[in-house]
Amino acid sequence: MDSGCGRCGMLALLLLPLLWAGSLQVNPGYELKVAESVTVQEGLCILVHCHFSYPWPRRNYYTSSPPYIYWFLDGDTIYDEPVATNNQNREVKTETRDRFHLVQDIRNNNCSLHITDARKGDSGHYVFRVERGSDVKYTYRDKKLTLRVTALTEKPVIHFLEPLQSGRLSQLRCSVPGSCQGSTSLTFSWRGNVIKMMDPSTLQTSELSLSPRPQDHNTSLTCQVNLHDVTTERTIWLNVSYAPQNLSISHLRNGTGPKMLQNTSLLTIQEGHALQLQCVVDSNPPAKLSWFRGSSTLNSSISNSGILKLSPSRIEDEGKITCHAQNALGNQTVSLNLSVLYDLQLLGPSCSWDAEDLHCNCSSRAWPPPSLHWRLGEVLLEGNSSNASFTVTSNSAGPWANSSLRLHRELSPGMKLHCEAQNVRRAHSVTVLLLPGKSVSRPGSLQVLSALGGAGTMALLCLCMCLIFICIVKVHRHQAAVRSKGMDDEDPVMDSVPWC
Repeated sequence: MDSGCGRCGMLALLLLPLLWAGSLQVNPGYELKVAESVTVQEGLCILVHCHFSYPWPRRNYYTSSPPYIYWFLDGDTIYDEPVATNNQNREVKTETRDRFHLVQDIRNNNCSLHITDARKGDSGHYVFRVERGSDVKYTYRDKKLTLRVTALTEKPVIHFLEPLQSGRLSQLRCSVPGSCQGSTSLTFSWRGNVIKMMDPSTLQTSELSLSPRPQDHNTSLTCQVNLHDVTTERTIWLNVSYAPQNLSISHLRNGTGPKMLQNTSLLTIQEGHALQLQCVVDSNPPAKLSWFRGSSTLNSSISNSGILKLSPSRIEDEGKITCHAQNALGNQTVSLNLSVLYDLQLLGPSCSWDAEDLHCNCSSRAWPPPSLHWRLGEVLLEGNSSNASFTVTSNSAGPWANSSLRLHRELSPGMKLHCEAQNVRRAHSVTVLLLPGKSVSRPGSLQVLSALGGAGTMALLCLCMCLIFICIVKVHRHQAAVRSKGMDDEDPVMDSVPWC
């Protein structure tokens, strides 16, 4: 008898757990599909997917009322407050209120649990229960959910709603992967050069409005997230687009390094020397660089790189040289004036009779521009002057200087005529020796030979040749006089010799 009672007592102890919440899942038709264990970082959110089934008598198929479902902290009874429920007549735990939510899809037997702003105190085991009418009251104790809440280590991510462009207002947003929109447990802050001048009160938020400048390109911007005593942050480097700016031209010189030239400045180079210019611009995206002679809008490019090489430099290179920089956001130009120095060239003089006057022309070409004047004997004939004896007309244009001389008087024996040209770099002179006959009352002929002015040995040699020539002429004249005595004088002879 005693042994029989003992067996009954043991059986009662074994059946006691079944009386709390229905039974262990030995009843057919009750099934719960949920992860056994999930992990979430503190302050973040997690959606625990869940689906359940239960037997529902055929006689109740047309009952419209949905079931009540509950999530309890393991160890609590059905009379304790659940952490989440769809039964509006039941209060939920204060610690989980507004943070543990059921997905409103009960008719499809969806028991998913959405947890926001997870706290370390949420860690634990949870059980699910379903109630419907008087036929279904069941707790799925064989399928518990284990929730682990760990420390926050996730770094935030900075999102750009549109690419950054200089001068344009842009919106940025900082978020932590796994966080929920509207979360209040995480606090945000920003730091960086781009926001130094902004109101600090506008920087304590997950969203940021800024208008970047070109100098903000490649600078850092940090979003910092704080949760209690835990801090995590993300730093990025800004990519700010802007139009070309600070365009400049530098003269690349061997040995002394580049020399930056101001806009519209004058650069002088000797003809035949090599010239190398470099165009530098600040822009993002990188600008396309082109070189032009004159204006970039009127001429085709002479180079499509940042370096322009003129080797050797020529007179034709002289003038305005322009560097043009352009990207998708704008363009900029910078120019310089190139001056090519070349040696003084003296053309002429050439002389001829014109009616009763002797007319001579002389030209010179050089850079810097030359000046040109005449010298008759020791007398300097000023440019654009006139009197009874002569008329001088001079003009200049660019590298050219031109002058004409008209003599209105008779020529004296041994008369010397000089055409002289000079500029700031050198001087050049050509001398003509005029040898008239006895009379110049009517036009004759004039031969002009010119040479460079000089001195020393060459001058002495030329003088000797002149004396020999004069002697020969006199001998021929004497012989002719003997043979033709009494005849009239011949036409005057005008000749020229080089004056060195």
